[in-house]
Amino acid sequence: MELADLKVVRYEVDAAGVALVTLSRPERLNAWTGRMHTEYRWCLAAAEADPGVRVVVVTGDGRGFCAGADTRALDGHAAAGRYDPGTAPGELAEPGFGVRPEFDHPFAFHFGLRFPVIAAVNGPAAGVGLVLACFCDVRFAAAGAKLTTSAPRLGLPAEYGLSWVLPRLVGIGHAADLLLSSRVVLAEEAAAMGLVNRVVPPGELLATTLAYARDLATGCSPAAVREAKHQLYADLHGDVGTAVARSEALLERMVTEPDFAEGVAAWQERRRPRF
Repeated sequence: MELADLKVVRYEVDAAGVALVTLSRPERLNAWTGRMHTEYRWCLAAAEADPGVRVVVVTGDGRGFCAGADTRALDGHAAAGRYDPGTAPGELAEPGFGVRPEFDHPFAFHFGLRFPVIAAVNGPAAGVGLVLACFCDVRFAAAGAKLTTSAPRLGLPAEYGLSWVLPRLVGIGHAADLLLSSRVVLAEEAAAMGLVNRVVPPGELLATTLAYARDLATGCSPAAVREAKHQLYADLHGDVGTAVARSEALLERMVTEPDFAEGVAAWQERRRPRF
């Protein structure tokens, strides 16, 4: 696949090293399809392969972030009596794979990426759209945006590991509420639960998210961000002793590297670092 082949996802990179990935089926509130899944993974793989990319922002085109699986596809699943994601394994890029076996799965691969992925939830995020947001590292949402797990109301289970990631974001009580009832929560309630990091006026969402991403991209060591992200998700699968030992080993190595020297120099000289 090439950039020119993208039909339902847009991909662009700015001078600060921030890649903007935009789900683009606005007439369907960016409902998820097999092609979107394929193109989204290709975009993340392109970002992973580009050393100039330091942060990725994911958002939706138009009024929605991602309204879940396209209802036309759901009709097909019901008629066929089976779930078909609409993608052949050979077609799918594998960004973030190979870091830990636990991450070598759809959406979980976000945890293996070397850069942060920030969701700018501009409108409805339902079903697989909420899954995508939850597997991002940070979530900003437009005031009034609607979020819902959807699946039980459609006679489906929690999708793509949502039953693992959601309790780790909001706690078991809130996760049970959201998963079992499938009720809609607005961005403000989602923020109170811890599901959303920040609520922003709709007209300011993308600019605010990109400003945060650019500050992270230009003000933080890419190597340190990569290691901190990998620590964060690896340590969810281990014990505290292993986490401490890993951090000590990383500290001993990274204190000898150029980014540490530059970070200290920038702090002493009261200037922005040049990583």
